[in-house]
Amino acid sequence: MTRTRLEEDVLSRIRPTPEEVRHIRAISDEIIRYLREVHNRPAMVVGSVARGTFVRGDRDLDIFMLFSPDLPRDDLAEQGITIARNVVDHFEGTAVEKYAEHPYLNARLYDLDCDLVPCYHVASAQEIKSAVDRTPFHTLYITPRIPSLVDDALLLKQFTKAGGVYGSDHMTEGFSGYLCELLILYYGGFRPLIEAAAGAWRPGCLIDPEDHRTRSFDEPLVVVDPTDPNRNVAAALSLDRMCEFIELARAYLASPSEAFFTCRQPVSLKRNQVRMILEERGTALYLLSFATPAYVPDTVVPQLRKSLSAISDLLERNGFHVNRTDCYMGAAVSVLLFELFNETVPPVVRHIGPPVWNGGNAEKFVRKYLDGSPLSGPFIEDGRYAVEIRRPYTKVADLLSSEFLLDAALGKHVRKSMTAGWEVKTGEDCWNEDLSVFFATFFERSGPAVRIMRLGRE
Repeated sequence: MTRTRLEEDVLSRIRPTPEEVRHIRAISDEIIRYLREVHNRPAMVVGSVARGTFVRGDRDLDIFMLFSPDLPRDDLAEQGITIARNVVDHFEGTAVEKYAEHPYLNARLYDLDCDLVPCYHVASAQEIKSAVDRTPFHTLYITPRIPSLVDDALLLKQFTKAGGVYGSDHMTEGFSGYLCELLILYYGGFRPLIEAAAGAWRPGCLIDPEDHRTRSFDEPLVVVDPTDPNRNVAAALSLDRMCEFIELARAYLASPSEAFFTCRQPVSLKRNQVRMILEERGTALYLLSFATPAYVPDTVVPQLRKSLSAISDLLERNGFHVNRTDCYMGAAVSVLLFELFNETVPPVVRHIGPPVWNGGNAEKFVRKYLDGSPLSGPFIEDGRYAVEIRRPYTKVADLLSSEFLLDAALGKHVRKSMTAGWEVKTGEDCWNEDLSVFFATFFERSGPAVRIMRLGRE
């Protein structure tokens, strides 16, 4: 399908330059050769660099070191890290050890970010022993099929990056690079994909490129991995990110512009701006901060979200009405943020019991509150028992500061961290410089296409 002049102009600025491609290839070839000749270790480049689908400037190099599937998992981790550290030392780079299912090194070699990852060299994706073992098969599947559609893949990646829906990490819950490439292959180009998303996508949309699905999935978008019939490539994509992509697609088709491919600079808020926003909204802001658990984001972020939900439920049960929540994982400190409609509640709360004619339960209800000290009751109203009792907390700050929080269904690692202590802040005191972008994102709250349309009117 013929691309528009706008799309060709975008491609002219996002295609990797020949010099960039040669530079990355020379470094990756040198590392692969060193692994083979010095360590007798087969390795391969995977990801967008291997497939030629990386956007200009995205210099992320992924090198997978292949080990026999007979090697015990502990030996794989130990040997893989040892070899990776030797590579980093040889090329005079720097590295940080990270952990997925097993350790790997995130290194800086020359001017490239490079992940050195040990994995099992298995015969097929159905025989994987860890999740990373599947990645080489993605490269083997995409590489021979994508050449004629590389430009379309670049357009889609830039489109999703500019729209804020690119990235399968748990914080973003968006589109991975591999998912973008599969969608381009399935629909045959950027424009057919955009048209399909704008017109036909609904929650439950199923795409099975190899028609080999062996199980059902319940995620909003299902793209069956062509290398593994039991896996949904779009499993990380949330319903909101999917719908934001649909919104972007509709808006782009209606009024295409460069803005749909332009990544905006992060917006931040100053302390006084947070104060003015809260005055305008008339809401209360509370922030809980605690030491970040010592695990990777893929482990911590879902637990932060689980904790947000548990504490929100606790607040609602105690009469404090939650408007919005969000979380942030920092290197040293993580936060849970709550915007509330009210900060205080009356001391009295009414509990409605069973109907009087429900003998056993009615008697239990009466006995329970006879032994307590209700403010009123038990009494009968509209045929049911009711009682008015004193709330344990009338101020949200007291509840959020109490050990009662640890009884909520928090994420395991979050609870462990909070057991060592947490801090509660309110109003503009929630703000600090490290959270300035986080607060801007929290309060801005508009769909990506709505933001683009609004900018077009200014």
